[in-house]
Amino acid sequence: MFLKKVALAGAVAFMGTTALAGGHGAACPTEGRVSIVGNEFPAIQTVGAGAMSCAGDAVEVSTNLTADHQSINVPGMQGNPAEYTSAIIANSSIVALMNEDVIRPLDDLVAKHGDGIQPNQLITINGQVMAVAFMANAQHLVYRADVLEQVGLEPPSTYEEMLAAAEAIRAAGIMENPVGGAYAAGWNLAQEFNNMFLGFGGQHFEAGTANPSVNSEAGVKALEMMKALSEYMNPDFLTHDSNATNAEFRAGNTAIMNMWGSRAATLVTADGVPQEVIDGFAIAGPMTVGGGDTPASTLWWDGWTVAKNISDADAEATFLAMKKAIDPSILTGDVPTQAVWLIDGYEPTEAAVGVFAAAQSGTIPYPMLPFMGLMHTALGNELADFMQGNESAEQALADVEAAYIAAAQEQGFL
Repeated sequence: MFLKKVALAGAVAFMGTTALAGGHGAACPTEGRVSIVGNEFPAIQTVGAGAMSCAGDAVEVSTNLTADHQSINVPGMQGNPAEYTSAIIANSSIVALMNEDVIRPLDDLVAKHGDGIQPNQLITINGQVMAVAFMANAQHLVYRADVLEQVGLEPPSTYEEMLAAAEAIRAAGIMENPVGGAYAAGWNLAQEFNNMFLGFGGQHFEAGTANPSVNSEAGVKALEMMKALSEYMNPDFLTHDSNATNAEFRAGNTAIMNMWGSRAATLVTADGVPQEVIDGFAIAGPMTVGGGDTPASTLWWDGWTVAKNISDADAEATFLAMKKAIDPSILTGDVPTQAVWLIDGYEPTEAAVGVFAAAQSGTIPYPMLPFMGLMHTALGNELADFMQGNESAEQALADVEAAYIAAAQEQGFL
């Protein structure tokens, strides 16, 4: 059995720390190729734009920011030379890149160009710096304060209270489907299960092993709560990712939902959002479930890597461009509201309250295990049948474990 020891070096340390050396004003590379793949939400778009500012006669910079980033980053870095010189990743997706050996340690580049990067930004795995984090993230409550006031309720602090609020809003004739959720079959649905499962005290694997343990009482309870919530969602909830869920909120169709801090911060800044939605918009910390005190959420960081299969010159150019992209000078205008930035000089905004509450309430970090990606994929592929009422929770979880075991055996983890 293969078990990789992962050490996370203060990646979600929200308190300020001293930068490695020097000051601000990161310099762009003078030559080289930089090609970036990553997700598409506002904070990452800001980082992508920052890197693009380094483009010039001798510096080629391109970005591919897409919701499909996790399906293309590994193949795009396996060639020699790699198509992408950097992948913007999170604590879930870096493991796949390391398993395929497509990213390089950054210790030499940090030693040479690391001035201004804070120690809590350095993601150290097996004693080597493998990524530079630039933001923290978590899912937490987003709600319409005005709608809850209409039904005489406080913001829910538990999922049970969310269900009660949903029923009250529907019964009052305010909204037919007041609950939002990124329940799209696949990655999103699996992540919502992970949140709920951990809130019920579940453990994805038997301690110290790669053996699955999701087909459990906690797993069944998690699915039952998700099914109960879905009864108050748009009937097409299995097609709703974060973008579609936020669109429902912006349109005034939902009033309570679990949403990413990185998305919630800019939720009502889009054009055309009704004034009542803007005025009623509010953020709170993550909810608990089943009488537990562990939030039904996970803590995350996002950061950037440098490809292994590129020239040292392009690696250096990529490091410098990505460092420029997260220079403290970006923290102007609405950028500070886009994320909880792990950048020197960041001052928390009101939009950061949900992520900070998650960090301060004992939210569990998303598991950085080499086989967690296989579990996440199995969950995403197998849970939709239960959510559609086609099979029992126990059968769905048995299917998850069977799919995971097959993949883990193929990869050599079992």
